[in-house]
Amino acid sequence: MTALMDSLADLVGTSHVLTGDAIGEDYAHDEALTASPQAPAAVVRPATTDEVASVLRAADEAGTPVTARGAGTGLCGASIPRPDAIMISFERMNEILEIDTDNQVAVVQPGVTLEQLDDALAPLGYVYPVYPGENSATIGGNVATNAGGMRAVKYGVTRHRVLGLEAVLPTGEVMRTGGKFVKATTGYDLTQLIIGSEGTLALVTEATLKIERRPEHSATVLAPFATLAEITGAIPEIIRRGVDPTILEYIDLLGMEATTESEDLDLGIPQEIRETALAYLVVLLEGKDADRVEEDVETLGELLTELGALDLYVLPEQAATRLLVARERAFWVSKARGADDIIDVVVPRASIPDYLQTVSDLAQENGAFTAGAGHAGDGNVHLAVFQPDAEKRRALMHGILEAGMALGGAISAEHGIGSEKQAYFLELEDPVKIDLMRRIKTAFDPRGILNPGTLLDS
Repeated sequence: MTALMDSLADLVGTSHVLTGDAIGEDYAHDEALTASPQAPAAVVRPATTDEVASVLRAADEAGTPVTARGAGTGLCGASIPRPDAIMISFERMNEILEIDTDNQVAVVQPGVTLEQLDDALAPLGYVYPVYPGENSATIGGNVATNAGGMRAVKYGVTRHRVLGLEAVLPTGEVMRTGGKFVKATTGYDLTQLIIGSEGTLALVTEATLKIERRPEHSATVLAPFATLAEITGAIPEIIRRGVDPTILEYIDLLGMEATTESEDLDLGIPQEIRETALAYLVVLLEGKDADRVEEDVETLGELLTELGALDLYVLPEQAATRLLVARERAFWVSKARGADDIIDVVVPRASIPDYLQTVSDLAQENGAFTAGAGHAGDGNVHLAVFQPDAEKRRALMHGILEAGMALGGAISAEHGIGSEKQAYFLELEDPVKIDLMRRIKTAFDPRGILNPGTLLDS
């Protein structure tokens, strides 16, 4: 290890190889609620693709594990290293290399944050519309987990926005995939294979992203309902009517109380409605034409009334912004309230009522309770699980995840598997698929140095 440390210092500079007490506490954890912090043997901060390639080549030759890190905002333990590992931190690779408005793409390094990219695009009238709820998150981390967020119902998730990548294999080989084009039928789609692989196949050093014109007008509609089942039953009809919402979220009663309390937010809902409503639907409509947005609000209002909404509120801009920001930060509210775990299962959106009923039954059987919200438009259910007993919680988590898969869903919609959902993933997923994933992993990473213990077995 000493020889490797000396080699790394030669490759990136002594000041960019941290060991011992120089490794800050932040490098030892991400935001997973159930993971234990663990510092790596060294943190290496490369500045170029060539340096990343050299570091990986040296680590591969030494058989030393490597874990990549962006901003550490992940929720599944994927950026927590082993104690004998090198952590490659992309904090110095944080440049926006190009904004090409003719082709509507941005080319960025992996350490660029969502906030940084948005600040650069806004003056040009463009937006990168993936908002996973934490603007300090990096593009590299978003690519690694296939991050989504509330706007996925209209704009898709990360894999729908990434047109191409530059990535480094653990052998130090550098490859480019995709480019400034939206379609290709030329061999295997390696771009899509790397997206969501949680740093287990290759390390991304550059991403070409599809950007959009920034909407000029918007309106946010809040609709309370007597039951959550009424909301989830209404979702397919809203999509079918062609209103084309940018955000289509449900928030259950506990989630709404926690959200408004955390922000000291008064949405102007009368007491009699608050006493009756058990869930809320939040709909954001956007467009370049104010009259069209207003027409869509009217259409949506008529539809929601037909579908059983107790009332309708078009929120003032400031209140709407605060509500959406609070909703995006729901994880932090759950964490502050003592949640023991979090779930981001995805099911077919029409199956949400059945799924949530099963979750409720399982929580009651296990002496626990769940609270949450979800991206109703794409079937992504976010739940905070409150059950401090580890054995009971594991049984509950297994049941909740299994129920989602039984409805044709998946364990994770956007947080990833990491180390914290790995056991459930390996128990519940099709073993044929797991075996194929292992073979793909071996093809990319023959010595198994990239993020061992994440997604698949060590």
